[in-house]
Amino acid sequence: MDAMFLYGETPDTMMHVAGLMPFTSAPDAGPDYLRRLVHEIRTEWVVQPPWNMKLKTPGFLLNPFHQWVEDPDFDIEYHVRRSALPAPGDERELGVLVSRLHSNPLDLSRPPWELHLIEGLENGRWAAYVKFHHALVDGYSAIQLLNRSLSKDPASRAEKLFFAVPPARRERPAPASSSTMADVGMVLGRAVAVTKSVPDLVKSLVKLQVRRDGEFKHLTSSYEAPHSVLDSKVGRNRRFATQQYDIARLTAVAKAGRATLNDVVLTICGGGLRRFLSEMDALGDKPLIGFLPVNVRPKGDVGGGNAVGAILATMGTDIEDPVRRLKTIARSTKQAKDQLVDLPQESILAYSAMLMAPAATQVLAAMTGLRTPMPFTFNLCVSNVPGPREVLYFRGARLEADYPVSIPVHGMALNITCQSYGGTLCFGFVGDRDALPSLQRLAVYTGEELARLEAGLGLSGDGSVTPIPAPREKSGARRAAVTAPGIPRKRAVSKAAPRKRAPRSSAG
Repeated sequence: MDAMFLYGETPDTMMHVAGLMPFTSAPDAGPDYLRRLVHEIRTEWVVQPPWNMKLKTPGFLLNPFHQWVEDPDFDIEYHVRRSALPAPGDERELGVLVSRLHSNPLDLSRPPWELHLIEGLENGRWAAYVKFHHALVDGYSAIQLLNRSLSKDPASRAEKLFFAVPPARRERPAPASSSTMADVGMVLGRAVAVTKSVPDLVKSLVKLQVRRDGEFKHLTSSYEAPHSVLDSKVGRNRRFATQQYDIARLTAVAKAGRATLNDVVLTICGGGLRRFLSEMDALGDKPLIGFLPVNVRPKGDVGGGNAVGAILATMGTDIEDPVRRLKTIARSTKQAKDQLVDLPQESILAYSAMLMAPAATQVLAAMTGLRTPMPFTFNLCVSNVPGPREVLYFRGARLEADYPVSIPVHGMALNITCQSYGGTLCFGFVGDRDALPSLQRLAVYTGEELARLEAGLGLSGDGSVTPIPAPREKSGARRAAVTAPGIPRKRAVSKAAPRKRAPRSSAG
């Protein structure tokens, strides 16, 4: 799976992921804080593996025997860079900068990561944009790096960033005399488990691709996605936008709607897309289909690399009413996840590969510009990564949010990734610059859809129940949903636990 991200690397489909992390400066940080930090990194820090390793054959990306080898000419000044916005930089200017940084490929002749420390934000704030090739990390392993780099203690001043932190220790292997037998037993045990799961795997695929009766009528197959503007060929340039919502607000909606938090995320994104595409005169009659990554990493695994399965679900873009959209999405995701319940990790990966195999036609059609009469497999990716629950600090600087920046590809010009952090859910919207103008509007519309969903469920913005107008009112209309706040230019920041806040957004 790691190698697949190398095979997919092209000048237009760059396989790197990133995170944007704005910080509130520590009280004792001076105006030259970032200058001093960069000097310390370049002169004192020791870069740990795998961050000092590069591909052995960087010019041969289809090499089936790829290896990571230590870079004898590792240059920390290339990988750690200092950037600045014209002060006082606002959220939109930060989004523009990140859009440009994310549009540049990684140099695969070097260790494939970069860190940009960005100063010039209003009120003395600063940000970090860190970029990795997806062959090195997935969303889960990136969160482990974040946890190991930052602290829960605002008084601490000893933290170092991920590339200078020694790798996580794993349990020591058993003595040599018993280790071989244990390894053989483990391999045989997993082989038996996978063999036993083959009938279940076949049944799951038949249900997914063929059955449309009874309890299986809400499953989304590999051949249901409509043609849309999102299925275009992508260029190398990106647009990026963000939003941030209190998790308590989202979970209150999920509880009221008898759904999951992920279902609420899909519902507000689907509603936002419905309005966004309608304004582009590009909304079709059939609902868009989302590709939803699923973490299948064994519990306690702290290694790097990738361990990701997938399911498909409707985005409900054909449904105007947000409550009905939520119920439809909840049925779709539940039945999709039920297909994976009894499968071991290897079978889930095989199931996901077979589920996504028809997407090859979609990618080929997007690359060549040829229209195919066959439906596509999906229209966009929506991913939700569990992140740190506590507020974190780097040498006294408070981490405000952690916005994911992911990958659009040919046939999927939009990627929406969410990550939880400190009682909030941080959304990163990244898309092809030409296919999706004014991507910021989509981010704002998700906030308006959340307000509409709350109103439809009889909730106020703080999660409490409010009366729904009776149908016998003369107007016959429901109470109008409040609109999402605009882009804030100032932030009230506290070291205490996060309080209720308006959505934040930035764009480029």
